[in-house]
Amino acid sequence: MVMTFMSLYLTEDLHFTLPDVGWVMSAFGAGSVLGAWLGGKLTDRFGFYPVMFWSLIMTGIAFFGIQYITSFNTFCVGIFFLMIIADTFRPAAFVAINTYSKPENRTRSVTLLRLAINLGFSLGPAAGGFIIMAFGYASLFWIDGITCIIAGLILFIALTRKQHETEEKTENKATALSPYRDKPYLLFVLIIFIIGFAFLQYFSTIPLYYRNVHFLSEEEIGWLMALNGFLIFLIEMPLIKYFEKPQFSIFRLLFYSSLLFAFSFLVLNLTSWVGVLTIGMLFMTFGEMLNFPFLNRFAMDRAENGKTGDYMALFTMAFGLAHVLGHNSGMQLVNRFGYNVTWYIMTGAMIIAALLIVWLRKLIKAEIENCQLRFHINLSSILNWLIFNELYFINPSVREYSKSFLRENSLLETPNIFGLVREIDLIFFDIDSI
Repeated sequence: MVMTFMSLYLTEDLHFTLPDVGWVMSAFGAGSVLGAWLGGKLTDRFGFYPVMFWSLIMTGIAFFGIQYITSFNTFCVGIFFLMIIADTFRPAAFVAINTYSKPENRTRSVTLLRLAINLGFSLGPAAGGFIIMAFGYASLFWIDGITCIIAGLILFIALTRKQHETEEKTENKATALSPYRDKPYLLFVLIIFIIGFAFLQYFSTIPLYYRNVHFLSEEEIGWLMALNGFLIFLIEMPLIKYFEKPQFSIFRLLFYSSLLFAFSFLVLNLTSWVGVLTIGMLFMTFGEMLNFPFLNRFAMDRAENGKTGDYMALFTMAFGLAHVLGHNSGMQLVNRFGYNVTWYIMTGAMIIAALLIVWLRKLIKAEIENCQLRFHINLSSILNWLIFNELYFINPSVREYSKSFLRENSLLETPNIFGLVREIDLIFFDIDSI
């Protein structure tokens, strides 16, 4: 609830200027980036369970304290350290999903996690708007702190501890693939950052737009934000179940969902009718439902053969960096150029993200084709060696079929034993790691 109303709290209760709010949000994002990085390292070192537990408990305590900070500089420092603590939770949570769910269920597992989050998000803003009207902004900090501590205690009591594969096989960590050497994944991280940069306006400049341009009250803003969470809670799970079928390309879903995000900003400039706010929220909600679960799925699948904590930390850090630049840039753009120009810029950012998704698809397709070609060549070399070394324990029909296959594909040759060893190594170790 605190984050939903943060920009309003800072401008109306603490009387910060829009540029000041932007810098507070940058401190928020910087803490998120550092917390995500730290969470990934701690998760690879100690496992996801203690990281999640202590993050929740300490975040609750931090919420209690930050409400007493009222000066600009001190608040920036406070929100920075709060987010370091809070966002160590995220990489650990993604590793936990990898641990407790089967590979074929990961998209739905992420969706179920989002469903739980958005159930809270659908109730939180509506309740938060009422609480602010009745008791003031300070009460939100107490409620958020208490709920974090309760969540930590529930995790400790109810969640059966289970080790992740990377915790059990520590000897493989040194040779695991690093996300910083995975070029397609780095492009993917850039896409996440751009999407997050625009999406996060819904938690900073958009509420101010609702209040300053369309004159909505905190309660009305709360209900409009709750519409997003309610719809996600109601239909995201069946929607994901339908679209995760093999006939739907993950890249096509990411492409069109990014365009839905773009339309959610573009429609705000088409008319001054207040109903357009609901239309924009609907575009954003459906874009979110089709985008974020599959972004998470891609990241977890890509992390399967690498350093899982580092992969998921980089994933979370991309959103953290979006917090650093997105909120502040949005505030500065609104302050200097107004809301209309800002929405056009966010529309353009989402279109760029959609085009980068097309590029990512081409990179992944080339990677798969290269892997298949190498496997084809490696297999042909093994068959050649077996045939020309007259290993008669092979069924004669299989041997004749192998000769025919190789002859048709112009792959019939005379290899040597050292080449065979190398090819087997490539098949079972190199290709398996891609």
